[in-house]
Order: sequence, then C-alpha cells, then structure tokens
Amino acid sequence: MTPAELSRTVLATVRRAVEADELSLTGPVPERVVVRRPPRPGCGDYATNVALQLAPLTGAAPLAVADVIGRRLAAAPGIARVDVAAPGFLNITLQGESHEALVDLVREQGHRYGVGEHQVGDLPAPTGEPRADAYAAALHRLHAATGIEPPAPRPHPVRQTPDELLRTLGADATAWALLRPPAEDAPRTGPAEHLAQREGNPLFLVRYAHARSRALLRNAHDLGLEPGAASGHRDPAETELLGLIADFPRTVEAAARHGAPDRVARLLERTADALLRFHDACPALPKGEEKPSAVHGTRLALADAAGTVLANGLTLLGISAPRHL
Repeated sequence: MTPAELSRTVLATVRRAVEADELSLTGPVPERVVVRRPPRPGCGDYATNVALQLAPLTGAAPLAVADVIGRRLAAAPGIARVDVAAPGFLNITLQGESHEALVDLVREQGHRYGVGEHQVGDLPAPTGEPRADAYAAALHRLHAATGIEPPAPRPHPVRQTPDELLRTLGADATAWALLRPPAEDAPRTGPAEHLAQREGNPLFLVRYAHARSRALLRNAHDLGLEPGAASGHRDPAETELLGLIADFPRTVEAAARHGAPDRVARLLERTADALLRFHDACPALPKGEEKPSAVHGTRLALADAAGTVLANGLTLLGISAPRHL
C-alpha cells in the first residue's frame, strides 16, 4: 500500500464513520488526508493527524475522534494495527503483504515507478542563467512525470556561467548543486563539496548507494542467487527503507505541485542512507559457508527496488545513475 493509497483508505474510513453517525461534523469531510512517516521508530509505518483536523468540527476531544476512526481503520484491508497516541494521532502499521506488494510493484514498473510513462520531449531553451535553466529543465521533467503543471519559482541565481560550472563540476554535480537547495537559498558550487568521493557528499552518497544495489545484484547472480518473492519485512532497517520507497511517488507529485525539485533530492539522500544501513543490518548475500536462502532473495528484491527509486529520482533531476562507481 502506497502513502497515496493509505491516504484514500483513511479518508474513506472517515466518510463511513460520518455516514454511520459515529462522527457528526459541522462542516464537510476534508478532501485530502495527510499520512507521513512517523518521526521515530516504534510508531508504526505511517501516522496521520486526521483526528486533530476533525476534532473542531465534531465538538469532541481529538482522542475520542481518533478512537472512532482507529477502530474502523484497523479492519481495513492491508492494515495490521492502528494505535492512538496523544494528543490524537493515529499510528498505522501495514500488513506484511502490503510491503511485499510494494516491492513487487516497483520491480515490475522499473524505470516507470513514480515517474509514469510520459515522454519528456524537448527541454526548454536555455537562457544563460545556470540555475534558472536547471530549474526549468527539472520542472519540465516533473511535469512530464506527473502531468502536474509546476509553478515557476525564481531561484536564487549563481555567479558562474554555465561553461564555468561545467568545467569545475561536470554536468551531474552542477545539476545537483543547483537543484538540491530550495529555490530561495543560494547554492554552494565549490568543487570540494560536490566532487569529494565520500559519503559526507550527498551526491556521492546517492550515486554510491545506487551502484551498491546494482553490485549486490551482480554478485548474487554470480552465486546463482536471484531476487525472490517477498516473504515479509520485519527488521527496522527494512521497514524504514520500504517507507521511503513508498514515499517516492508522492514526493515527486509534491515536487511538481510546489515547483520544488529539492524535495526529490532530499528523499534520495534519505533513501540512500537507509539503503546503506539496510545493507549492513540485513545482508542480502550469504556469508562464508552460509547457504543461499529465501531471505537473501527477499532482501535482494528490496535492494533492487531501492536502487530503482534512486535511479528514477536522479533521472528526474537530470543526473546519471552509474551502475559502477
């Protein structure tokens, strides 16, 4: 279940509670419900503040509203558990099958996951101002991916010419340097920051994590091991990575809606970091005399899905995703 699907499930649950007179509202049911990754582990897969949002329309305490919604939501397909937390949050844990279906979906859609099947077409003609041109190209790709017409922000300009940036940073690091900060912030374009081959460099981190995922698949193939059917993800490192993979399509839509490609870049950083933690905590390849098992195949499939998200996000930003680094 993706965050967008979960949001629709929560909204449908609210509507059913209203229709059953379990909730009495003085205004209309909201058109959208926001679900987010919880701020700390142990609070389920997703959290929503819908009860806090509805409480003023009911005259009831947020905890009472959350209790009504939570009881109904816990019975919805794909939901394993719903916990109510003060002052009125709903912490939602998905069933394992939802996680498994997500990995299968990402691997089936491949380069289309989160970016649709739209053709990018010709990029806008350059104006000569590097950051404005980088933004125009990124927003063009986001529009093609989502069908949403992004607003046209006025990004903080840079002093260098396009040729100067390309000479010092190269095309990939230039795109990252210009798109990673929010539009209103002045980008830093020093080569020491963007070309360093270490995990403290966010661009290197993202591309390294992608290359690592592809190396896992190559090494597994050499061992006669292939990504297998998902069979449950329960380690915290796995569930964290799954949540970020699920967030990718929604993040792309939000980036298009707000004209903010930096949102995609930040999600890629978090996904890369989570993938490397998963790699260390949940080995996808057998060690020593260990025999290959279904668990290894499941982990390989998750690493493959995470690598797909990293590649698709980099492509949206106009940055290459090398398989070797």
